[in-house]
Amino acid sequence: METRRTTVRDVRRANRSSLLTDLFHGGLQSRQQLAASTALSQASVSNLIGEMIEEGLVEEAGLVGSDGGRPRVLLRVRPSFRYVVGADVGETRVLVELYDLHMSRLAAVTLEHDDQPEQVAGRVLTGLREVIGQAGVAPADVLGFGVGVPGVVDRDGVVDSQSTGWDSVPLREMLRAGTEVPIFVENGAKTHGQAEMWFGAGRGARHAVIVMIGTGVGAAVVMDGRSYYRGANSNAGEWGHTTLIYDGDECRCGARGCLEAYIGAERIGRRLAAATGEAYGETLVHRCLELEAMPEPVRRVFEQTAGYLGAGLADLINLFSPERIVLGGDTGSVFGARFLPEIREAAARHALRRPYAQTSITLCELGTDAVAMGAATLPIAQLLAEGGLPGTTEPVLAFTPRQRRPARR
Repeated sequence: METRRTTVRDVRRANRSSLLTDLFHGGLQSRQQLAASTALSQASVSNLIGEMIEEGLVEEAGLVGSDGGRPRVLLRVRPSFRYVVGADVGETRVLVELYDLHMSRLAAVTLEHDDQPEQVAGRVLTGLREVIGQAGVAPADVLGFGVGVPGVVDRDGVVDSQSTGWDSVPLREMLRAGTEVPIFVENGAKTHGQAEMWFGAGRGARHAVIVMIGTGVGAAVVMDGRSYYRGANSNAGEWGHTTLIYDGDECRCGARGCLEAYIGAERIGRRLAAATGEAYGETLVHRCLELEAMPEPVRRVFEQTAGYLGAGLADLINLFSPERIVLGGDTGSVFGARFLPEIREAAARHALRRPYAQTSITLCELGTDAVAMGAATLPIAQLLAEGGLPGTTEPVLAFTPRQRRPARR
């Protein structure tokens, strides 16, 4: 293996990254606090912070008293240094949102599509232009555009999704042809997971699984608080296509017995329609979950679903032994809010006792824009990793031990 010498520039980049990451996740801090939390010398902190203030990346934002001395100046990442855009590509619509560097949402747009790759790429680019226009931001001031999509995404931004018929779609290349804004493409369950790890129910956990349940089912497995488990070719995380029942119901992917065939929103809705005699519609699951007094057939379907979901979570517990599992997604968050005790009980029945006892199962804290919000953090993660210096446009999915919520309006 070829070794590479560490240069002075490498050290400087790493030290800037440490300071910038601490400021982003930790909020307002003084130079003295940063020196203590990063283990850098006061002189290094002062020099590097001075550089970042001159660049406009960091700004002074008030004073705080000290023990008997002069007040200390508080610092923060400057919200308007650059802007980021994130997109959630669902199976029928695209949600695009623009944020500043304090993750304040400044603009949003939703566009319908027919799930054909060319049309989806066009809608995504239209959404990018519309939110930039709404916010009055110059395209050159957009740090990057993260796009969360269903299916397997390789490191080149090529998307495969058997459930939706996408076969080796070069989405990042398609998007790059239509904009100068740097493009980041990632699996939507993983961007959802990053949002929850940075700003939601995953904060502070080092080993976690963020589960997303909608029409599709996915999971993001976070290891040692720093990165996702991606597998050899970035394909890991297709939890919805693990086998729950041998030779069971046919899944959208073409296999039989997949977990998604039992807990995906469409399949839950089909079972509800059969049990109640009501016509199937996309809103049926949510309407039934909102019923204060559930008819017995509806309750039976939901309790059965809780059992399927609990068994699937038990597999995650036995395989990865996470300290925390977070339930999210359009359907998962609502279903979990109503049936969390039943889900936990089913997971306890199927998981090994000790790993289950060391795992908490909780609900997501972010709303339906979590995928887009997480996608918008991809260019921020790159900025933090590079210490604000020029880098690449490869997706970075990473977490820090000190995860505190930045201000969000």
